[in-house]
Amino acid sequence: MTDILIIEDDPEMGQMIRDFMIKEGFSARLCPSAEEALELLEEERYAVILLDVMLPGMNGYETCSQIRRTRDIPVLMMSAMTDEDSKLLGYETGADDYIDKPFSVKVLIAKIKALMKRSTAEPAGKISACGIELDPSSRIAMKNGVPLRLNAKEFDLLHYLMEHCGEAVGKEELFNAVWGFDCFTEPSTVSVHIRWLREKIERDPNSPEIIRTVWKIGYRFGEQK
Repeated sequence: MTDILIIEDDPEMGQMIRDFMIKEGFSARLCPSAEEALELLEEERYAVILLDVMLPGMNGYETCSQIRRTRDIPVLMMSAMTDEDSKLLGYETGADDYIDKPFSVKVLIAKIKALMKRSTAEPAGKISACGIELDPSSRIAMKNGVPLRLNAKEFDLLHYLMEHCGEAVGKEELFNAVWGFDCFTEPSTVSVHIRWLREKIERDPNSPEIIRTVWKIGYRFGEQK
């Protein structure tokens, strides 16, 4: 297995990132297009994918969506588009984290290590509550027997909330548990992902019954203990 697949069409940028990764002790493969990268994913396993947004042919958002249909490899999206909508679109299509170009190599490496650490954590057993069954090993979630189409972070949020069913969980606690203490993403992303999660599991996302808001604290899954 190769540690990192770098999908970057700028040869100079791609080679620079690859050189830094190798210097840090990672094995890395550089790929200039999404189409070629998807073929490589059929042939070899990778621990983390570094994905540029602006690619020739299929762009980074489309590529991430394609990857998420069959794989749960951590994806770190790289882009010079630093506006909020671009970042939210990245998360919505399944990215685990997002880094702005130009970036600090130290920050990039910290993000990669955090993603690797979380992806290799030992999965717990199946849990169920409120008609939802979640299997951390296969990363499959179902509601009333129907599979839920969750992106990576939605799954992780649901998992953490279900592990603390009936408890009020703070936004900062959720952020640290799902994104990590060493993550450089904005903590406000928790609210965005909760909104997306509610749209997929609630009968009425505007009047949630499963994931309730706890005023001035955060959220609670299920009934209060």
